Amino acid sequence: MSVALTDLLQRLVTLEGESAVRRVVARYMDLCDVPHAPVAVAELAALFTEDAIWEGIGAQYVEKFGRQQGRDAVAAFVAAYLPPSPHFAVNLHFLTSEAIQVDGDSARGQWIMQQISTYEDGRSELISARLNLDFRCVDGQWLIAHFRTQRLFNSPLGEVRP
Repeated sequence: MSVALTDLLQRLVTLEGESAVRRVVARYMDLCDVPHAPVAVAELAALFTEDAIWEGIGAQYVEKFGRQQGRDAVAAFVAAYLPPSPHFAVNLHFLTSEAIQVDGDSARGQWIMQQISTYEDGRSELISARLNLDFRCVDGQWLIAHFRTQRLFNSPLGEVRP
């Protein structure tokens, strides 16, 4: 195989990895949006590796979210915030400032997330957080291996309705 063809194939693998990582993150955000039909914990679990870690970092999120480890623990933790739990009346996620690096069967991504939330008690806020995620390709499927979220700021909003 020529050097040019090898280089082209590597570039294709990298682009496919980036695209797959985007789809995993988009699916995660979609499942976390409210209103949404109740999410089966198995749907969330399917996005993570067996040994996945989900954690809050930084002063505001270390104590609030802590560190969850293992696919089932991570999925149960995230699902506890979603319907049928009454935590959110509205919860929408928007991602920006994407940076993804693929290296073989692993990848790292960073995003700035804007989250608009209205809670069951009627309070609404805009939250901005930095997300740093590590991914692994397991049996041809890209999965989240380590999810880190760090709050950058928040601001109260007027009521947000669906």
